[in-house]
Amino acid sequence: MKHPQPGRILEGRALLGAVLALAMGGFGIGVTEFAIMGLLQEGGEDLGVSNAQMGLMISAYAIGVVVGAPILTAAAAKIPRKRAVQYLMVFFAIANLSSAIAPDYGSMLVTRFLSGLPHGAYFGLAGVLAGSLVPASMRGRAIAWVMLGLSVANVAGVPLVTRLGQETGWRSMFIVVAVVGLLTLVAITLFVPWRGAEPGASVRRELTALKSLQVWLAMATGVVGFGGFFAVYSYISPTLTTVTGMDIKLVPIALALYGVGMVVGSLIGGRLADWSVFGAIKLTSLIMIVVMVVFGLVTSWLIPAFIMVFVMGATGSLLIPSLQTLLMDSAPQAQSLAASLNHSALNVANALGAALGAAVITAGFGYRAPAFVGAVLAALGLVLAVVTEYRSRKLGLKIGRDALVPLAKKPTS
Repeated sequence: MKHPQPGRILEGRALLGAVLALAMGGFGIGVTEFAIMGLLQEGGEDLGVSNAQMGLMISAYAIGVVVGAPILTAAAAKIPRKRAVQYLMVFFAIANLSSAIAPDYGSMLVTRFLSGLPHGAYFGLAGVLAGSLVPASMRGRAIAWVMLGLSVANVAGVPLVTRLGQETGWRSMFIVVAVVGLLTLVAITLFVPWRGAEPGASVRRELTALKSLQVWLAMATGVVGFGGFFAVYSYISPTLTTVTGMDIKLVPIALALYGVGMVVGSLIGGRLADWSVFGAIKLTSLIMIVVMVVFGLVTSWLIPAFIMVFVMGATGSLLIPSLQTLLMDSAPQAQSLAASLNHSALNVANALGAALGAAVITAGFGYRAPAFVGAVLAALGLVLAVVTEYRSRKLGLKIGRDALVPLAKKPTS
């Protein structure tokens, strides 16, 4: 198999329009995933449930991501990729509209699960699609550009929609997201060129990715490595208010700063992935270990804590394009499904990190402790990356830049 998929390579305004169209979908997904965290109290009052029960809305969405990524991507195997991302945006818009009108807590949980289903499949297919629009040497950057929508959502979309929800009712968030989904559909229709399904694609062939030990090793690298990041980020608000002594009104500024870091990290991470996938993962893991330790040590001081929040956002985003490229190239016969699994891995990492962070806080070690847990997890992620790289070389798999030449026909499991 060669990269990219045969088709017209875009440049200039044509490439910008196509990339922005695909990134817009990522923006909408980012808003619906994260804005609800700032509207839990309003949602609880509306539905008559506790904040803890509202927290299950986040869990329901995450479960939807994990379940939907492999199922919807495999189901779309024979559908032309442009058509597939269009269908996913229609599904996404309808699911969020159903949340806006859900009459009670139970139905809201169901609609949040449904909203999560297209998340991983969209990013996986959109990433592969974006990679087919550019020269093979720019594939990592193309994937990062699509992911940039998720980063921008954290900078601007989430704060604005959260404020709107506080002023006009929390359900307005779902309406805004549904509109973004429909606008994305229009933009993809207008600006993204046609790309057919992969020749010989089938549900069975896509599902072969799940039989590959190499894919599971790549996922484990992301789950463990990113778990360290989420161990800290899940408790960033109480850490800043309790340990740093920050006024709670400044927390949104800190979160926006984190979002700016994500944008910067995404742009740099794409270039690193084009340079060396495994090199980028190992370098980022080392940086993450240092960042976590430093954050745990300096979080008592306001300015250093603010700086490290930005650095954490950048470091986390550095890793995403390389992980997605690694998954794609670990299953060259089923790249779309493998790419979608990146977001399943990130959501499992979210659950793992949050649980381990909660464990050390509950044990009485305080809000600094998750940072040191994060450093340990990042170190384990580095070990897994080394093992995955060794096994890739042993199997003769072509990863990243090496995938610019035809892949050797060797087993991947």
